[in-house]
Amino acid sequence: MHVAVTAEPIEPYRLLAEHEARRAGRRAACGATAVFIGTMRDHNEGDPVQAMTLEHYPGMTERYLERLVAEARARWAIDDALVVHRVGELRPGDPIVVVGVWAAHRAHALAACRHLIEELKSRAPFWKKERLPDGERWVEHNTPGEVEEPPAGGDPARRSA
Repeated sequence: MHVAVTAEPIEPYRLLAEHEARRAGRRAACGATAVFIGTMRDHNEGDPVQAMTLEHYPGMTERYLERLVAEARARWAIDDALVVHRVGELRPGDPIVVVGVWAAHRAHALAACRHLIEELKSRAPFWKKERLPDGERWVEHNTPGEVEEPPAGGDPARRSA
Protein backbone atom coordinates (compact mmCIF):
# COMPACT_ATOMS: atom_id res chain seq x y z
CA MET A 1 0.00 0.00 0.00
CA HIS A 2 1.25 3.46 -0.85
CA VAL A 3 -0.55 6.70 0.04
CA ALA A 4 0.88 10.16 -0.66
CA VAL A 5 -0.14 13.80 -0.90
CA THR A 6 2.27 15.89 -2.95
CA ALA A 7 2.73 19.44 -4.21
CA GLU A 8 4.88 18.08 -7.05
CA PRO A 9 3.30 17.40 -10.46
CA ILE A 10 1.90 13.88 -10.72
CA GLU A 11 2.99 11.60 -13.55
CA PRO A 12 0.31 8.88 -13.27
CA TYR A 13 1.85 6.26 -15.53
CA ARG A 14 5.30 6.66 -13.97
CA LEU A 15 3.78 6.27 -10.48
CA LEU A 16 1.92 3.14 -11.56
CA ALA A 17 5.02 1.65 -13.21
CA GLU A 18 7.14 2.35 -10.12
CA HIS A 19 4.51 0.79 -7.88
CA GLU A 20 4.34 -2.25 -10.17
CA ALA A 21 8.13 -2.61 -9.95
CA ARG A 22 7.93 -2.61 -6.12
CA ARG A 23 5.29 -5.35 -6.36
CA ALA A 24 7.47 -7.58 -8.55
CA GLY A 25 7.27 -10.59 -6.22
CA ARG A 26 3.47 -10.40 -5.93
CA ARG A 27 2.44 -9.76 -9.55
CA ALA A 28 1.44 -13.33 -10.41
CA ALA A 29 -1.15 -13.41 -7.60
CA CYS A 30 -3.17 -10.57 -9.14
CA GLY A 31 -5.26 -11.03 -12.24
CA ALA A 32 -6.69 -7.52 -12.13
CA THR A 33 -5.52 -3.94 -11.77
CA ALA A 34 -8.10 -1.15 -11.67
CA VAL A 35 -6.89 2.42 -12.15
CA PHE A 36 -8.52 5.84 -11.88
CA ILE A 37 -6.70 8.99 -12.97
CA GLY A 38 -8.45 12.27 -12.23
CA THR A 39 -7.50 15.48 -14.03
CA MET A 40 -8.51 19.09 -13.52
CA ARG A 41 -11.38 20.22 -15.75
CA ASP A 42 -11.48 23.62 -17.43
CA HIS A 43 -15.02 24.26 -16.16
CA ASN A 44 -17.16 23.84 -13.04
CA GLU A 45 -20.76 24.73 -12.30
CA GLY A 46 -21.08 26.22 -15.79
CA ASP A 47 -18.12 28.58 -15.41
CA PRO A 48 -14.70 28.46 -17.08
CA VAL A 49 -11.94 27.67 -14.57
CA GLN A 50 -8.43 28.94 -15.31
CA ALA A 51 -6.65 27.35 -12.34
CA MET A 52 -7.31 25.78 -8.97
CA THR A 53 -5.49 25.74 -5.65
CA LEU A 54 -5.94 22.56 -3.63
CA GLU A 55 -5.19 22.77 0.08
CA HIS A 56 -5.10 20.07 2.73
CA TYR A 57 -4.33 19.51 6.40
CA PRO A 58 -0.89 17.83 6.39
CA GLY A 59 -0.80 14.59 8.34
CA MET A 60 -4.56 14.41 8.80
CA THR A 61 -5.19 13.99 5.08
CA GLU A 62 -2.65 11.18 4.71
CA ARG A 63 -4.09 9.36 7.76
CA TYR A 64 -7.57 9.67 6.27
CA LEU A 65 -6.43 8.19 2.95
CA GLU A 66 -4.65 5.34 4.77
CA ARG A 67 -7.87 4.62 6.67
CA LEU A 68 -9.83 4.56 3.39
CA VAL A 69 -7.44 1.99 1.94
CA ALA A 70 -7.64 -0.12 5.11
CA GLU A 71 -11.44 -0.06 4.89
CA ALA A 72 -11.29 -1.15 1.24
CA ARG A 73 -8.92 -3.99 2.13
CA ALA A 74 -11.33 -5.16 4.83
CA ARG A 75 -14.32 -5.01 2.48
CA TRP A 76 -12.84 -6.49 -0.73
CA ALA A 77 -10.19 -9.12 -1.42
CA ILE A 78 -7.53 -6.73 -2.67
CA ASP A 79 -3.80 -7.32 -2.60
CA ASP A 80 -2.51 -3.77 -2.85
CA ALA A 81 -3.49 -0.14 -3.41
CA LEU A 82 -1.91 3.12 -4.51
CA VAL A 83 -3.44 6.55 -3.79
CA VAL A 84 -1.53 9.71 -4.73
CA HIS A 85 -3.22 13.12 -4.57
CA ARG A 86 -1.90 16.48 -5.70
CA VAL A 87 -2.14 19.73 -3.76
CA GLY A 88 -1.05 23.26 -4.63
CA GLU A 89 -1.62 25.19 -7.85
CA LEU A 90 -3.15 23.21 -10.73
CA ARG A 91 -4.13 24.06 -14.28
CA PRO A 92 -6.76 22.43 -16.50
CA GLY A 93 -5.52 19.06 -17.71
CA ASP A 94 -3.14 18.54 -14.78
CA PRO A 95 -3.48 15.14 -13.09
CA ILE A 96 -4.93 15.55 -9.59
CA VAL A 97 -5.27 11.99 -8.29
CA VAL A 98 -4.18 8.46 -9.10
CA VAL A 99 -5.88 5.44 -7.53
CA GLY A 100 -4.70 1.93 -8.34
CA VAL A 101 -6.02 -1.32 -6.88
CA TRP A 102 -4.58 -4.81 -7.40
CA ALA A 103 -6.62 -7.97 -6.74
CA ALA A 104 -6.92 -11.57 -7.86
CA HIS A 105 -10.24 -10.82 -9.57
CA ARG A 106 -11.57 -7.79 -11.48
CA ALA A 107 -14.80 -7.44 -9.48
CA HIS A 108 -12.85 -6.75 -6.28
CA ALA A 109 -10.33 -4.46 -7.98
CA LEU A 110 -13.02 -2.42 -9.76
CA ALA A 111 -15.32 -2.14 -6.73
CA ALA A 112 -12.50 -1.13 -4.39
CA CYS A 113 -11.09 1.40 -6.88
CA ARG A 114 -14.48 3.02 -7.37
CA HIS A 115 -15.13 3.08 -3.62
CA LEU A 116 -11.75 4.70 -2.93
CA ILE A 117 -12.20 7.51 -5.45
CA GLU A 118 -15.83 8.17 -4.49
CA GLU A 119 -15.00 8.33 -0.77
CA LEU A 120 -11.92 10.44 -1.45
CA LYS A 121 -13.89 12.91 -3.58
CA SER A 122 -16.77 13.19 -1.12
CA ARG A 123 -15.06 13.09 2.29
CA ALA A 124 -11.30 13.62 2.19
CA PRO A 125 -10.08 16.84 3.82
CA PHE A 126 -9.13 18.84 0.73
CA TRP A 127 -10.21 22.43 0.04
CA LYS A 128 -10.46 23.87 -3.47
CA LYS A 129 -10.20 27.49 -4.57
CA GLU A 130 -10.96 28.09 -8.25
CA ARG A 131 -9.60 30.98 -10.28
CA LEU A 132 -12.22 32.21 -12.74
CA PRO A 133 -11.92 34.94 -15.40
CA ASP A 134 -13.66 37.40 -13.03
CA GLY A 135 -12.16 36.39 -9.67
CA GLU A 136 -11.81 33.48 -7.27
CA ARG A 137 -14.19 31.28 -5.32
CA TRP A 138 -13.94 28.48 -2.80
CA VAL A 139 -15.72 25.28 -3.80
CA GLU A 140 -18.31 24.89 -1.05
CA HIS A 141 -19.23 21.23 -1.39
CA ASN A 142 -17.32 18.05 -2.05
CA THR A 143 -18.47 15.81 -4.87
CA PRO A 144 -21.23 13.45 -3.67
CA GLY A 145 -19.94 9.91 -3.14
CA GLU A 146 -21.15 6.66 -4.71
CA VAL A 147 -23.05 8.45 -7.47
CA GLU A 148 -25.22 6.41 -9.78
CA GLU A 149 -23.74 5.44 -13.09
CA PRO A 150 -24.53 7.86 -15.91
CA PRO A 151 -26.78 6.59 -18.68
CA ALA A 152 -25.09 5.02 -21.68
CA GLY A 153 -24.05 7.56 -24.28
CA GLY A 154 -23.19 10.38 -21.89
CA ASP A 155 -23.50 14.04 -22.79
CA PRO A 156 -23.88 14.37 -26.59
CA ALA A 157 -22.39 17.88 -26.49
CA ARG A 158 -19.12 16.55 -25.00
CA ARG A 159 -18.65 13.48 -27.25
CA SER A 160 -15.58 13.29 -29.47
CA ALA A 161 -16.15 12.99 -33.20
